[in-house]
Amino acid sequence: MTIRKLGCRPAQYRAGQPHMSTMRGFMARQAPARLDRSGIDPAPLMLGNDVLGDCTSAGIGNHIRATAALAGFQVEMDVADAVRFYSRSTGYDPGNPATDNGGVEVDVLTTALREGYALETQTLFPIWGSADPTDLNRIRNITAGLSCAYLGVQLAQADMWEDQDGNLPPVWDTDSPADHADPTPGSAGGHCLLLWDYTGTTDTDLVTLLTWGAKQKATWRWVRSRIMEVHGLAWRQLLPAGVLAPTGQDWAALVDANDAYLAAAA
Repeated sequence: MTIRKLGCRPAQYRAGQPHMSTMRGFMARQAPARLDRSGIDPAPLMLGNDVLGDCTSAGIGNHIRATAALAGFQVEMDVADAVRFYSRSTGYDPGNPATDNGGVEVDVLTTALREGYALETQTLFPIWGSADPTDLNRIRNITAGLSCAYLGVQLAQADMWEDQDGNLPPVWDTDSPADHADPTPGSAGGHCLLLWDYTGTTDTDLVTLLTWGAKQKATWRWVRSRIMEVHGLAWRQLLPAGVLAPTGQDWAALVDANDAYLAAAA
């Protein structure tokens, strides 16, 4: 058995939180029909998510690494970095296991925006915005243009099924075998993970998710069934330039939305 922890609390909304809809041109365009990144290793790490419910922090750390991989380099980090941010963003006290209660994604992202994600040699600051979790085209635009989509999902017990070697199902889908336990979304709990690429846009086309230090395949219909929230997270200092990146006008709109959110919160 492989230990895999959950830790994404139910999706919540905060007054004035930034939205990807401010990037009008970026979000309105037709997303690529296929996003093949099979030749790029995003090198996801577990970052303590086998011991703690710190998936919201691990997701941000692995988003940094995925973005760097697209630019041809990598950013070093370790469990201590992820746990330190988990503590700062959720109130987790390493000396008190009872405080390991997971995180609310919008609050975790707000902490990253305000205080940064601190590593041993640098602190990285993102900007972010939420999007409609039912709009798969916008989710694909976020994935293609900002390296990954940061998702909150409701996992079923069937998704957590393991074979005799401790491996998850090779593909998460909505028609899981009857002997794989309860297929009801949320019966296992909430989890934060990243959407990295996809083979197409039909229900049965596959996406690649980054979670628990590995790549996990799933169908689009599984994503639609399990998703409860989605956010675009951008490390402009790391993101390579390219035709899929947002325009300067769209960048400015998202920066303004983040600035206004922080100012209102202060």
